Amino acid sequence: MFVFVCVRCGAELTAPLSEVAMPAHARQKYGNGLQLPVLMESGTFAVEREPWAPWRRRQVIDPDEAAARGIYAPAQALSEGAAGAVVVAPGDTRGTVLIPEKRGGACCGFDGGDGPNMACAACGLLVASRIDDCSLWQAVWLAPNAVCRFPVEGADAGPSSWTELFAEGAGVPPSEPIASWGEPFRAGDRWHWSPQWVAAAGQAFAHLLVASEGQLVAVQDGLTSRMFQRALDALLPAGRPTRRAVLAGPGRPPLDADADILLVPSHPQTGKAWTPAAPAYLVPLPFGVWLRLAFPEPQLPVPASGPMPDGVLRDDPPTPNVHDVFRIDWEVFHRTLARLPAVRTPWLHEITENLTQHRRTGFL
Repeated sequence: MFVFVCVRCGAELTAPLSEVAMPAHARQKYGNGLQLPVLMESGTFAVEREPWAPWRRRQVIDPDEAAARGIYAPAQALSEGAAGAVVVAPGDTRGTVLIPEKRGGACCGFDGGDGPNMACAACGLLVASRIDDCSLWQAVWLAPNAVCRFPVEGADAGPSSWTELFAEGAGVPPSEPIASWGEPFRAGDRWHWSPQWVAAAGQAFAHLLVASEGQLVAVQDGLTSRMFQRALDALLPAGRPTRRAVLAGPGRPPLDADADILLVPSHPQTGKAWTPAAPAYLVPLPFGVWLRLAFPEPQLPVPASGPMPDGVLRDDPPTPNVHDVFRIDWEVFHRTLARLPAVRTPWLHEITENLTQHRRTGFL
């Protein structure tokens, strides 16, 4: 475990925290005017390996410079900031003060557009950016050049095993109620596709396209198909040999020998994908999303009455279905695809050049 301190005066700025993988939805903007919850689980932090704002726009970006930084598709902007920003839950910060004047371009809260808006209470150094504007995940991003971390007494237990993660069963529901900013939740508020699912689909879809090698891909029926098949059919040519993508991972049946692509969980603490013994192209999904895809919650056709059925351990209703078409997160998809070297192949390059047109079709 680590505690983060001010580089100028050494004052502690966080509670003791354990490192986890950066969430796929960390930089997501979801919907319009919606109130998203806190990004990080209390007691954890994640490190952004790439630099973030400020940005240099496309007209002055050298493609070779972008490629040297791991961006292989035409970039709209390239960061001039420092890599290594640390994201924590707002409730885990200590010894900081908010600067209300530095709201950025936000309409409902803070968006970090004016740079760091939190200062060390002891010496006044700008150390972090509080983000809580509408449609953004609430978080505090510690500036990499203003903080450093030190280990604290007491060793971490280490990453959980796949068996332990599977036993905990911490899945992410595919839909959730999201209130508009500044308004209390009402029973009549609409249920939305989970922002975490939308971001996870954008990340995984980039890998699915690469794995397709330009051929049509068929995914398993059910929610997996609802997430990916529509977009796959829109961007991949019909009439060519079909590749199969199936769910695989801990607790799943033995691998299908005919499967070309495996949708597997990524470890929430290490970020590493589950790896089978047989070789295959792996498409990572956040563990909580993968778990609900691989082991979906049963949907009862009618409300249960009388004694609880065998195997049912609760009596609250199942998660409501969302009737809207599932659309992946376009920005997460583009950001992921641009960092895969295969995007430079002609057919994928053509897709990236026409993303705006594809997005207007409603598939992305």
